[in-house]
Amino acid sequence: MMLKTFLAAAAVAAAFAAPAIGQSAADPAGVWQDRWGTTFTFRLCGDGTQLCGTLNDIQGDSRTEENLAYVNQQVVKAEQTAPGTWEGQIALNGTNAKAIVELTGPDTIKLTGCQLLCSSIEYQRMS
Repeated sequence: MMLKTFLAAAAVAAAFAAPAIGQSAADPAGVWQDRWGTTFTFRLCGDGTQLCGTLNDIQGDSRTEENLAYVNQQVVKAEQTAPGTWEGQIALNGTNAKAIVELTGPDTIKLTGCQLLCSSIEYQRMS
């Protein structure tokens, strides 16, 4: 009986100590890296529901002279459309494109850019 009480109390304590999935999944703040080494810093901005993204470094096929001009610049500005989802603009290849940023897990984010076609890249949280 004592063990059951202890386990029940431990489960309740763990539930209060652990953040809810929605809370951790809805926090985009941090540095994110794709499989090629390109990194962004995302943060909430504006009224606290908008998302701003700064390109820290660009690697892989996207590392062109044109795109290198965007390093250390804010290139993403988006409005929250649902919990963990933002839609707006991204500077891409010398022009602006539609951007969709989705937190797909506490440490994964998907960035989709659309000009004529849409392309998505997954990023992992680095910090």
